[in-house]
Amino acid sequence: MAETLDGGAVKIMIAIADVDGLVKKGSAIDAHAAHNSTSVYTAAEIFPMLPEKFSTDLTSLGEDEERLAIIVEMTIATDGGLTGSDVYRARVVNHAKLAYSSVAAWLDGKAPAPGRVATVPSVDAQLRVQDRVAHMLRTVRHQHGALSLEAIEPRAVFEGEMLADLRREEKNRAKELIEDLMVAANGVTARYLTARGLPSVRRVLRSPERWERIVDLAAKDNERLPATPDAAALETFLARRRQADPLRFPDLSLAIVKLMGRGEYEVERPGRAVEGHFGLAVHDYTHSTAPNRRFPDLITQRLLKAAITNRPIPYSNDELQALAHHCTEQEDNANKVERRVRKSAAALLLEPRIGQEFDGIITGASDKGTWIRILQPPAEGLVARGAQHLDVGDRVRVELIATNVERGFIDFARR
Repeated sequence: MAETLDGGAVKIMIAIADVDGLVKKGSAIDAHAAHNSTSVYTAAEIFPMLPEKFSTDLTSLGEDEERLAIIVEMTIATDGGLTGSDVYRARVVNHAKLAYSSVAAWLDGKAPAPGRVATVPSVDAQLRVQDRVAHMLRTVRHQHGALSLEAIEPRAVFEGEMLADLRREEKNRAKELIEDLMVAANGVTARYLTARGLPSVRRVLRSPERWERIVDLAAKDNERLPATPDAAALETFLARRRQADPLRFPDLSLAIVKLMGRGEYEVERPGRAVEGHFGLAVHDYTHSTAPNRRFPDLITQRLLKAAITNRPIPYSNDELQALAHHCTEQEDNANKVERRVRKSAAALLLEPRIGQEFDGIITGASDKGTWIRILQPPAEGLVARGAQHLDVGDRVRVELIATNVERGFIDFARR
């Protein structure tokens, strides 16, 4: 919900379903969720963290349903700065369940207002204000060094039950709106817990593991980056490359993502600060907005409720540390499953095309092997022959020489 204030500032209220109200700590469902720690999304099926009835209904802010929620409130000034915030509990009713694609098309002026945007009073105005505020927040983030990456996310396209294609999952204005507001809410949540002397499970992305290689990639485009990691300098470089070569910018983004390394969960306790999130150029960042599909968010929600009601926190420091480590491991496992299914889908799609040549970009290079992402269709495989001297970010032409659908193997030879 958005409310315009005197002077042009906007109050944004983000409602997050009170999952803890139904999934009590120590219950069997809680143990099930903690074990899974995340929902897994594959082309064939979604494996939710919670039982389906909870995941798709009871812990969601369903249309026209009154639900308990945690509200993250933010006051955003006309320059995009955060001037006030709060976190509290409430009962909420969702007046419109909307789809990203149709809202994005409407915001871009390419389609009429969808569903309840057209029929429910004030929903259209709400979305316009939220879109404007999200744009301001995004602009400020990038000014501070948040990275404007455009990674390739392949999506399986089916005709009936048959796999027909793999297509890039495109960003759109509605997705960015939600992303920008959620990033801001996660920052508010982290600072709220810190201000009350409580620990928090932070989402950390350390300084790039292979900054030297990022510097080398910039040099290939006649750009200079400092010798030590600098998010603002990297974002300036990315912005220039997006403008100069928009068609190949996703390739560069993919290389940067691979070189930055993986995110992880760390516990920040009073007196023990942890590293921030390099990609977002922020220190105070947690995950809090999806407690029905990520267990760290459910942990954060329980910490928030303890802070709001001045009750003892429901976890010991040792419990939090063990859970943070477990959730990082499970997220890695989930990513492996998702990648494996994507690779099997790609292997199936590419099976009839053995012997054809493709352009691609190197996404991994280590003693375990050298990996390449071809561009059309978007698929990743092993450079089984001719991988010598290749490194992340190199663009090469390869021939498809073998596939194994069951194991998700796709093998290429350098041309």
